[in-house]
Amino acid sequence: MTVDLIHGGAIDAMRAAYPNAPEPWIDMSTGINPWPYEELSVSDVALTHLPTQTAYAACRNAMATTIRANADALILAPGSELLIRLLPDIIKPQRVAILAPTYGDHAEVWTRAGAEVIRSHDPLTLAASVDAIVITHPNNPDGRTFSLDALHEARQTLAARKGWLIIDEAYADLTPSDSFSPHGGEEGLIVLRSFGKFFGLAGVRLGGLLAPQAVREAFSDRLGVWPVSGMALAIGERAYADLEWQTKTRAKLKTAAQQLDDMLTSQGLKVVGGTDLYRLVEVHDAPRLFERLAKAGIYVRRFAWSHKHLRLGLPPSLEAEARLKSLLSLSK
Repeated sequence: MTVDLIHGGAIDAMRAAYPNAPEPWIDMSTGINPWPYEELSVSDVALTHLPTQTAYAACRNAMATTIRANADALILAPGSELLIRLLPDIIKPQRVAILAPTYGDHAEVWTRAGAEVIRSHDPLTLAASVDAIVITHPNNPDGRTFSLDALHEARQTLAARKGWLIIDEAYADLTPSDSFSPHGGEEGLIVLRSFGKFFGLAGVRLGGLLAPQAVREAFSDRLGVWPVSGMALAIGERAYADLEWQTKTRAKLKTAAQQLDDMLTSQGLKVVGGTDLYRLVEVHDAPRLFERLAKAGIYVRRFAWSHKHLRLGLPPSLEAEARLKSLLSLSK
């Protein structure tokens, strides 16, 4: 498996693999907002002193308010990716049903932990026969969502059997009404939140976990006394409190996603799903198109599980969109 099949964002590896590609590279391989939150100034104290509990609580409360969650049910972490990898050390289900296709690290960590992993198009229907269900909601890469009623029913069934519904809400900031975060803290429920994607600040490394007390305490023990940097706490508090920016950004991303759909469709690509941060397309030969784009300095996401699908993030500029359109026109 080549590095570009593991994750997006490996622009350094792509430059090495395609040294003759024109600069600047256009990185459309991730589902990260290309127009990030801009108020990034932090105090000298945030950079030179150990993070305080006051700063931690302020960021946590701001996040909880924005996602309509109980702050007491929420802990912060340096990104949701670490939380995903720590989960098998906290809970130990034997049979784990995972929505498929989805973010690949979920199946990877449970397989490595020795669990029986069942990939399913409709894992919620397996609540009575497995120990845990993992879904990304909205799903990556196809943007699929489930009804809140279906999530409630699955959680109740699992909780009655001491099982777990694990919901990765990495993209839930796009559509808050679909979020299950307001139920964080309920028995049998673990919700993971990501800061970097919607706010466009993946390098800040900030995430959250909503879970019952025993699970929160186990995670806190492993994350240590200073789990999040002072810089991340300061930026996170400000960004989560900026509701006006969030509202405007949702509208901007929705428009940009529709424009990308129109352009892709006009070039003969079939859009089959996604969210307002990325689009999933179906093509005849995905590896060939990926290679063509890469040689032209355009980096998109391809998958080990499909030779017919590519995922494209939003073009960061009109120039980037025009360059993509030109390459797609030549490939028709």
